[in-house]
This record gives sequence, structure tokens and C-alpha cells, in this order.
Amino acid sequence: MANDKLILRALAGETLDTPPIWMMRQAGRYLPEYRATRAEAGDFLSLCYNSDLAAEVTLQPIRRYGFDAAILFADILLIPDALGADLWFVTGEGPRLSTITEQADFDKLKPADAIHDHLAPIYGTVAKLADELPKETTLIGFAGAPWTVATYMIAGRGTPDQGPAHALKAENRPLFKAVMERIEAATVEYLSAQIEAGAEVVKLFDSWAGSLKGADFDEFALEPAKRIIAEMKARHPGVPVIAFPREAGEKYVGFSKATGADCVALDNSVDAEWAAANVQVDGCVQGNLKSSHMVTGGQDLIDETGAICRAFSKGPHIFNLGHGITPDADPENVQLMIDTGRNGAWKG
Repeated sequence: MANDKLILRALAGETLDTPPIWMMRQAGRYLPEYRATRAEAGDFLSLCYNSDLAAEVTLQPIRRYGFDAAILFADILLIPDALGADLWFVTGEGPRLSTITEQADFDKLKPADAIHDHLAPIYGTVAKLADELPKETTLIGFAGAPWTVATYMIAGRGTPDQGPAHALKAENRPLFKAVMERIEAATVEYLSAQIEAGAEVVKLFDSWAGSLKGADFDEFALEPAKRIIAEMKARHPGVPVIAFPREAGEKYVGFSKATGADCVALDNSVDAEWAAANVQVDGCVQGNLKSSHMVTGGQDLIDETGAICRAFSKGPHIFNLGHGITPDADPENVQLMIDTGRNGAWKG
């Protein structure tokens, strides 16, 4: 039954004896079995769009570690791909896209309701996972938040400061807002279809939210999240939503109440005790171990894992990293983190 699933219980506001655990990017290059499947697929996008292989890499960390949740293996840039942007990945450098810098570029995009067929393999992956995951494992779907996806669509790649998106926002606000609105509408359709295929929770990743300041944060991070979550709640009552406005800092305070999110995921730039006092008071939080501990391991990993578990032990908490695990992580350190979180020794 759904209420036996630890993550769903935490998302419903229950304080558990030990926190459920999953890990951002838990299916990925740090695992040899992932690298083997990626080689079989041929390239990253082919892996994303192959339902059998994408389901396989999603299941690999569940088999190895028994995480409490599996997150769909996909990419936040599949929405621009489905909207008609050119998307490719450069080995060792990351994604590249055709850019949107003027109205003519935007006019080439498809409407939001035209993405379904293109993304059908993703929904196939979700359905396959819903059938194959252990009954105690929660299935999480996800999408990138509009601001974060827009930064890639405008710049054509990842950038250190999201400068091109900020520039378009300042210089041609109507065009910038049109891009944001198209992504938002597509995100609603994408997440809704994931839920219909079997996702039990969805997560909205706003990886570059921290570069939005002041009123811009409210207009382009908080408000889109609020509208997307409201639409999810209207279409799929009872399906929890996790929001991750990474590096929001003080803006984490009140974010769940303002957006309707069932949980706010925290990055590791905020102190766990501060977050317990200021963010967890509104409900479930997720996080927030530094991903570098998955590389270095040792007593520091044990100590910090315990400190985070203690800090959040008086309210609903899902243990996770503050950002995705990196390719240079040691799989043994992942096991050490899980064992530390679950053995409860940190309570003493």
C-alpha cells in the first residue's frame, strides 16, 4: 500500500524514526553498471529515449543500494528538445542547444500541447518502472523548472552565471516571458503525463534559482512553481510535489507555503540546523549532504550524515544530497552514507 512507502509518509508530514533516503543523480556515471548500459545505448540522448535501457539504469541503484525511491532517468532538456530546439551533448562538456535570442527563434518552437508524441518513450519508461520497482520503492518523476530550462535555451549551453538569460530578461522582457510561459505550459503537460504513467511523486528542479535576486526570484522562480504545482494538484489530487529552488538561501523560508509544495529540497549552502528552524517548520524538507562526501568518504561523511539526521529529526525529512552525485564518487561511500542514515547511531 502507498502509505507503507516511507517517502510518501514523510511527504505527508510524518516524522519518522530514521529518514528515508534517495540521492539525486543516483543512476549515473559513478556506477560501472550505468557506464556499461550507456555504452550499449550509444549516446546520452539515445539512452534517455530508450524505455528499456532508461528503466534499467533507473533500477540499477535500487538493486545495489535499496534506496527508498527511484527517480526517472531522463534530462531536464528533453522539454526543449520536444518543443523543437536542436539538442545534442558534447562528451566531457555537456549539452548544446540552438539558441533563442530573438522573436524569430521563438516562433520556431512547437506549442506546449504538441510535445506528447516526442516524449512518449519517457512515459514508457515511467510505466515500465511502475511495474518493475519493488513495492516499497517510491517512483519519482521530474522536470526542470522554467527559469533553469530557459537559461539553457537562451544561451545554448550551461553558463556560470546564466548571463545570457539575465540579459534577455533585461533587454527584451516580452520575449523572455514568452519563453518562460511556453516552458511552463510544456512542464505542466510533461509532469502530468508522468503521473498518468505511474509516477507517485514529481520534483521540480530549479538548479539556477539562486541567480535570481529580489523580485525576479519571486516572479520567475516562485510564481512559476506555484502555478505548476497548483495545476498538478488540480489534475492529480494527492500526488506530492517536491520543489528544489537551489541556492535560494533566505528565500527557502516560506517557499513551500507560498508555492504549495509538499517538500522543499535544500542545497548544501544552507546549514541544516538553520533550515530545521526556518524551513522545516512549514513541512517536509529534503537534503542536504555535500556531494563531495561521496568522493572523500571516511569519518567526515559519517559525522555530517549524522549531524543532518539529528538536525531534522524533529520533523518530516527525506535524506538526500544537496546536489547531484558526481561521476568521481566512490560507490562504497554511497553505501556508507545509507548505512549511517539507517542504523540510527546518530541519535545517541
